[in-house]
Amino acid sequence: MAPKEKYTVILPTYNERRNLPIIIWLLNRTFTENNLDYEIIIVDDASPDGTLAIAQQLQKLYGPRRILLRPRAGKLGLGTAYVHGLRSASGTFVIIMDADFSHHPKFIPSMIDIQRRTNCDIVTGTRYAGDGGVYGWDLKRKMVSRGANLVADTVLRPGVSDLTGSFRLYRREVLEKVMGVTESKGYTFQMELMTRAKGMGYKVEECPISFVDRVYGESKLGGEEIVEYLKGVLSLWVKV
Repeated sequence: MAPKEKYTVILPTYNERRNLPIIIWLLNRTFTENNLDYEIIIVDDASPDGTLAIAQQLQKLYGPRRILLRPRAGKLGLGTAYVHGLRSASGTFVIIMDADFSHHPKFIPSMIDIQRRTNCDIVTGTRYAGDGGVYGWDLKRKMVSRGANLVADTVLRPGVSDLTGSFRLYRREVLEKVMGVTESKGYTFQMELMTRAKGMGYKVEECPISFVDRVYGESKLGGEEIVEYLKGVLSLWVKV
């Protein structure tokens, strides 16, 4: 009999004190109700709002087997947060997602079902296919996101509808290999992961999701990140 699958969720956090208890509760409920083994790795980048203290309380509540804390000394970038968390992952599959409710855990069972049915290596959540969608954004933010995906699709031709999305399920060994050749550290990290995974021949399937703007806190996307993204697209076009 094959060993039971285990799912590792990596949650990078920065100023998520108000969001973290609820997202952890939702994740625990989702995995428990679906009889799935899991662990959650919280990578906090020295949040000044006390996110780590809340994470420590949650670890006491749910237990160190379920909640692993891997804090860092400062804000070092989203990409390196995933790399840092992956070092401690023991799951056969790794789920990467945001901690601010932009990605609802209710879609995880659908992502797992797609992986099991297709035996794919990656399931990526998409806002732009099927019944996926975006809620809570103004027209400008929607146009920026659509434009970013259009630019990437035109230049890189990755074969996925939502290259900038960051709600994904990976086979752990696949994520380890792709991260090993990924150079980006910030907001282009997700785009490079998917582009390189497709270039390496890994099988990718999509799962429509509803993306909801963060409940508490402020978006960390600004003009510098948009410029970084455009530079990243051109860099990948040259390298991949």
